[in-house]
Amino acid sequence: MFKWDKFSDQPYPIRDKKAKKGIYKKTVFDIFKILLINILLFPLILVRFIIALFEQKNVKSDHFFAMGITLGTDKKLVDALGIEDLLIRLPLSDIENLSQYKAFIAQFKNYNVLVNIMQDRRHVEDKALLKDSINTIFETLDAKEYQIGNAINRKKWAFFTMDEYMSFYKTVQDVRDAQFKNIKLIGSSVIDFEYHFSVRTLFNFYKIHYDTFSTLLYVDRRGNPENTQMGLDLIKKIKLLYAMVSLSPKSSNKIVVTETNWPITNTAPYAPTSEKECVNLEDYAHYMVQYYLLALSTGMVEKVYWHQLIAPGYGLVDNRKDLVKYPAFEAFKTMASLLKGAKLISFDFSGETKYMKFEKEDIIEVFWSKKLLENENGISIYGKKFQNAKLYYYIKSHTKYIG
Repeated sequence: MFKWDKFSDQPYPIRDKKAKKGIYKKTVFDIFKILLINILLFPLILVRFIIALFEQKNVKSDHFFAMGITLGTDKKLVDALGIEDLLIRLPLSDIENLSQYKAFIAQFKNYNVLVNIMQDRRHVEDKALLKDSINTIFETLDAKEYQIGNAINRKKWAFFTMDEYMSFYKTVQDVRDAQFKNIKLIGSSVIDFEYHFSVRTLFNFYKIHYDTFSTLLYVDRRGNPENTQMGLDLIKKIKLLYAMVSLSPKSSNKIVVTETNWPITNTAPYAPTSEKECVNLEDYAHYMVQYYLLALSTGMVEKVYWHQLIAPGYGLVDNRKDLVKYPAFEAFKTMASLLKGAKLISFDFSGETKYMKFEKEDIIEVFWSKKLLENENGISIYGKKFQNAKLYYYIKSHTKYIG
């Protein structure tokens, strides 16, 4: 029932109609609990959200730019990005090969590595097996942070209800509390703008606590990250999530985005969506940079992991034949090198041309617009001097422009 799509690196949708019907029959009460808790908490969350709209947190960009990588990725390619934070997937279905993950992670001793423990159905159903596997992972790997579960609101990912997830998380937390107190656990890893599931995992009677709260906040189906869904753009979606997390006793106020990207046109079957949602390589690079800048402006997200470095249908590098870097690879590298460790001084998103001002060794100013910004000079998002662009940086050293 749970088959893996090696092209888009995710499970196939469940196609057995009889099995799907049986699953949904079992989840009716869970749906009721989700509806009830959301209805009860809606007024309180709404008030907190309105307050959050006017809040501005201190922006920290030291570890904001992060990347997801897969087993076997060349370290030199990772090093070229100039970042310090990585997410590495570890499927429980592949735990028999744990030694390979240990050797791979050992290459990145100078990085902060978040291990994403991805569930499978046998570990969801068998708590004794889960305890044994988690204990083995914690003993074997040299990592201090683990995301528990992935895309938990998609049944094809093996959780049928939020109760199953929270019971799963509680089992992992018990193992951590008993023997591995220095390890940090991250959850609940809901995918897309489906915050009713997030509410359920934040307000419940399980004795669980998220050291950091994770979200797989995709906005790709809306195109530009400034576009709205139900009246909310990316910034407002982040502030709504922050409002929910800040009210919950089950989590710290730290939020990380552990997955986001856009699907790339003409890459089927590697693209994870239909061609309708796909974008060209230039838009992909622009949307990626805008996503990071918008999320950074809120001060409410600790870091964003791009998903992922090597993936022809949605990543920064195409590996269908030789390794070919997409334009977004240089855009990510330029963004991280310029803005990592920079302090956001001010920003203005009200006009047609958006503007952000950072302070590092020099003053760095960022502009973007839907139209070409003519007669402007600076550094393109690809790290090269240019004239006329839709998104660029310029660095001001006293009164001189430098490239």
